[in-house]
Amino acid sequence: MSLERDAATAEFLSANGLGDARRVALPGDASTRRYERLYPATGGASLILMDQPPALETQPCPPDATPAERIDLGYNSMARLAAGRIEAFVACAGHLRAQGLSAPLIHAADPAQGLAVLEDLGDDLFVHKVAGGMAEAELYGPAIDALVRLHETPPPAILQADGQSWPLLAYDDLALKTGCNLFLEWWPKFAKTPAYSNEASVEWESLWAPIRARGEAGASVFTHRDYHAENLLWLPNRQGVARVGMIDFQDALRAHPAWDLLSLLQDARRDIDPALEAAMLERYFSARPGIDQQAFLRDYRGLAALNASRILFIFARQVAGFDKPRYVDFMPRTWRYLERNLADPAMAPLKAWFDRHVPAQARA
Repeated sequence: MSLERDAATAEFLSANGLGDARRVALPGDASTRRYERLYPATGGASLILMDQPPALETQPCPPDATPAERIDLGYNSMARLAAGRIEAFVACAGHLRAQGLSAPLIHAADPAQGLAVLEDLGDDLFVHKVAGGMAEAELYGPAIDALVRLHETPPPAILQADGQSWPLLAYDDLALKTGCNLFLEWWPKFAKTPAYSNEASVEWESLWAPIRARGEAGASVFTHRDYHAENLLWLPNRQGVARVGMIDFQDALRAHPAWDLLSLLQDARRDIDPALEAAMLERYFSARPGIDQQAFLRDYRGLAALNASRILFIFARQVAGFDKPRYVDFMPRTWRYLERNLADPAMAPLKAWFDRHVPAQARA
């Protein structure tokens, strides 16, 4: 942290009665954010400092931007990412809490500075609870129930909470296309194979276009967008769906209800048994009996395959673009998820594309 940033943070904390708090840095993630745990000098519950300097990210997507304008603005705008904006986190947290779900309370926020003090939901991430021996179904069942609750109420176009507002944009065709299509650029660089021909690229687009169209047409629910075992916490002292604590939701969009399900049940960070995936999907369908299950599963498999392709591009870029070879270890799991989705007979044309253009020996 620069001296200037440290001074601004100290001033913010002092202005909110936390100038004397003990500060402990927390492990970082792949974003430009950093976190500290705060222990107030007066005692009481610990808090979390979120530090996200706005200048470290490109502009988020203006609500009225055309696709061409979004492309000019860059990746965050194309993919409709929030660029780490504090006001996005605050507004999304308020919406989640209004549905009876557990997102951190906001104790203080300064979006212009990119600083906020949040309720501390603890360290009991799902991934840690499973590693400690808790049965997956005891965690994943309530996580599915939380999505059911979230999907019961159509979200507003603009989220408002704690004096902040944020547009809930759609996970539209361009946003879906942005990450998926970069697979074409980065996989050959990683696998050291020839660049894809124009013919292969044209076929790729024709195969994904109807999947993206269904994803955009089905964009109807508030979607966390990164709903997985490292962003969910177990809060056993709360009741019902509130036992599932949620963090890292600032990139939320209005999206197809399959999106958060596939993020949870085809988690790139850990193996999910197909039997658990099937059981959790059935739990979701049982709670929402009006859903056309066949159509939903068609969209689920298509969007899950698209997401797997997007994640494989990210891993390939980390290795080939940023010389981070550890990401190779994450690829086999994502390929297994992709192949699981491509095994659906409805996905046969896309499976044939991968079989021709990414043969087994070119898959990490």
